[in-house]
Amino acid sequence: MLEFRKPAIDDKEWVDECLKYANSFNCEYTFGNLFVWSTAYLTQICRYKDFFMCRWGRGNEIKYSVPIGNGDFKDAVEMIIKDAKENGLTPSIYGVTPYYKELLDKHFPDKFNYEYDDSYSDYIYSVEKMAQLHGKKYHGKRNHITNFKKNNPDWSFEKIGPDNINDCIELHMQWIKNHEDDEDYSFEFEAVLTAFENYEKLNFVGGLLRVGGKAIAYTFGERHSEKLFVTHFEKAPADVQGAYPIINQEFTKNFLMDYEFVNREEDLGLEGLRKAKQSYYPEILLEKCVANYVE
Repeated sequence: MLEFRKPAIDDKEWVDECLKYANSFNCEYTFGNLFVWSTAYLTQICRYKDFFMCRWGRGNEIKYSVPIGNGDFKDAVEMIIKDAKENGLTPSIYGVTPYYKELLDKHFPDKFNYEYDDSYSDYIYSVEKMAQLHGKKYHGKRNHITNFKKNNPDWSFEKIGPDNINDCIELHMQWIKNHEDDEDYSFEFEAVLTAFENYEKLNFVGGLLRVGGKAIAYTFGERHSEKLFVTHFEKAPADVQGAYPIINQEFTKNFLMDYEFVNREEDLGLEGLRKAKQSYYPEILLEKCVANYVE
């Protein structure tokens, strides 16, 4: 049986080494993302030979990750199937991108069926386009930024670090107060606190926007690979015109220009979030599915 356990910060080195072999732009496959959401999603990880494995959930709802690493992929998947059966579960693998679907079909023909939900597709953008916002389709974004700068001439942008993390936390708490009638944001806030408590160890990179010296917006994420950065969190006041577009653009221009793409994660089926993500015109809408093993 595989030995799964909750991830610890000291796991980052070996997990990162395995994730170098990920043939996917999937936002889930960064250690920081797995670590900060581990309480909310009941995440457990396992090292099998030179593979990283993960599973989420409880009871009959547990799903596994694609095994990622260097070695025999078929053997690693067979171990997941065995572990699931030993725990009385139907083997289910979450976050299967087209590349890994091909691998599963190659090694396990007719043994998996696939469930799709577009709520969990990743929105992946061109860094250059996000930074420049050129062309007619970004006209509205440019206008919002122009109006923000006109209405807030004392705005400033800075890198997130030990000296301003508390400002980000206070900003997030205020954001929750302004959205307290919407839904329960406690799991997200716990993930944010975990992220800031381990910010430097996780090699997160972020930016903070101020107006008149007061923090009003922040964003941060981490390196996925040589070509891709993943943005995990972004918070700004909805009633300040241009706050979201400018924090997005300034962060991209200042910290992401060495990457080709930025993954801004899923829309989770939330209509407002979907509209916001679509308004930036993704280069790639990365389809992901759940692979369910069939006897």
